[in-house]
Amino acid sequence: MTEPDEALDGRERLQWTHSLSRAGERARSILYLLVLVAVVVFGLLQITVVIVPLFLALILAAAINPLVIWLRHHGWSAGPATGTAFAALLIAFGAILLGVITTIRAEWASLADQAGDRTKDLWTALKNSPLPVNDATLKHAQQSFQQLMGSDATQDQAMAGAALVSEMATGFVLMAVILFFFLKDGGKMWAFATGKLRGRQLAKVRIAGRRITAVLGGYVRGTAIVAAVDAVLIGACLLILKVPLALPLIVLIFIGAFIPILGATVTGILASVVALLGVGPVAAVIVLVVVVVVNQLEGNLLQPV
Repeated sequence: MTEPDEALDGRERLQWTHSLSRAGERARSILYLLVLVAVVVFGLLQITVVIVPLFLALILAAAINPLVIWLRHHGWSAGPATGTAFAALLIAFGAILLGVITTIRAEWASLADQAGDRTKDLWTALKNSPLPVNDATLKHAQQSFQQLMGSDATQDQAMAGAALVSEMATGFVLMAVILFFFLKDGGKMWAFATGKLRGRQLAKVRIAGRRITAVLGGYVRGTAIVAAVDAVLIGACLLILKVPLALPLIVLIFIGAFIPILGATVTGILASVVALLGVGPVAAVIVLVVVVVVNQLEGNLLQPV
């Protein structure tokens, strides 16, 4: 082998070593990054009572901020503009909540009686059917249900539910406070966060921030419009059929529209079940058909627009 050939082999081995070293460094960097992301995600999961209200407040602020900007462009100062938008949101939420609670208190007893009658009718139909169902089966089912409701697991679930309600109330108050300051001083917070940037970096970050805010706010407002259409159409069906708890169901349908796929499905099934218990099987089928049609209208017409 000549000296040039030996020199060439040496350079190839050196290049191979350098390539392997660079690949190892990149793999190590990626591993460190994955570990860091895992640690951050784990930490955030431990403080969901703070992160979730913060995230929801950010989404609502992006959606409501145009109203605050409009008021400020018409001569309002930051405080009154923010207070007006915030108060309007709280009044709307309070009115809806009051209506839901009032409706539930007024119609729950009647729905329970109607559900009992439907259950008796269903049991009579089952006993007259070819299925192996008799009074002993019913008694066994009732005893099993009573044992389940009196078990420690059910009581633990009730305690867990009470704790969840408490956390939700705390989260709502925290979200309201954060939302107010996002609306009032969001611009100052953003300026402080980007205060160390200069030149092109600052311009790029500001453009990205404006675009993200616009896209997020547009998404929330667009989804709210779609949710309102769903709630109005399905709610009209519930009111025409005189389904009990129509107002709470309308609110749930509106909220469920913000949860992709699962929300509309669950709220539609719930509305059909309430119609079955409160009115009858024909009403339940009609509600189910209307829910399917509205969901198809939403997916094929409203959302693409």
